[in-house]
Amino acid sequence: MVKSDSKVVEGKATPLGKYPHFKRAGDFLLISGTSARRADNTIAGESIDELGRTLLDIRAQTRAVIENVRDILQSAGAQLSDLVEVTTYLVNMNDFPGYNEVYGEYFNFDGPTRTTVAVHQLPHPHLLIEIRAMAYKPRK
Repeated sequence: MVKSDSKVVEGKATPLGKYPHFKRAGDFLLISGTSARRADNTIAGESIDELGRTLLDIRAQTRAVIENVRDILQSAGAQLSDLVEVTTYLVNMNDFPGYNEVYGEYFNFDGPTRTTVAVHQLPHPHLLIEIRAMAYKPRK
């Protein structure tokens, strides 16, 4: 029997549904889809210019998402280097170069396997990216 537990991480944006930030299944940590939402429900990489237009920054959102995943992993005693798989959802594949640039600041060829797909939309119109991930972190 695989021992599992789930957790909603304090100080992170509350999930929009009834699901945990992560679930441990044996030696694996499965991270739910994570966005650039902050605990106060504002969105990193979102700003309003002097004309009142909403500006969205894929680099800032990617950085925020990866750091949110890092924080979730740390709450389970793991780190980004424990990731074995990442699936990224982009609303617009034109954002791929900016996303890929920031992703490369955190991971190299020895990092997790990765799949990136385009999706029609995410739960908020200002979210450009969401990442779900799996880490391998044996229990002590």
